[in-house]
Amino acid sequence: MENKAVFFDRDGTLNVDIHYLHRPEDFIWIPDAKEAIRHVNDRGYLAILVTNQSGVARGYYPESDVQHVYDWMNGELQKVGAHLDALYYCPHHPQGTVPAYTKNCNCRKPATGLIDAACARFHIDRAKSYFVGDSDGDMLCAKNAGLKGLRYEGGSLLDLVQKI
Repeated sequence: MENKAVFFDRDGTLNVDIHYLHRPEDFIWIPDAKEAIRHVNDRGYLAILVTNQSGVARGYYPESDVQHVYDWMNGELQKVGAHLDALYYCPHHPQGTVPAYTKNCNCRKPATGLIDAACARFHIDRAKSYFVGDSDGDMLCAKNAGLKGLRYEGGSLLDLVQKI
């Protein structure tokens, strides 16, 4: 049986885009973001976070900070009866300063490596799935991956995902 999913970008979609966010104390939720994720959960979709985190490649923070913020997000979501099912992130950037992460890759959006990995792991039916993001790159990623793109342009995120 194939699953359906909603892939969420993080910065600018679920939280206010603070460059190189890597600490929970700096995280500010977008209006109704937690409720939007709960709506997706309640509709039987997997909620999967997909995010470029070039701050790792640039040496601003370690990969463990990305996981720590994700874990904190899920703790906050649980308070409203919501959850994210998985985290997929790209730590790479071609102009990074940390050699292990300085490269071109297939996981940095708008490339589809993160989506492809999640679809394989969770047996996701792309035709029944969505990508919610705030940038041209997110919408291109959705198109490249065969997902329906929903562009967040401000206001209530719940209003946007209620189209699902």
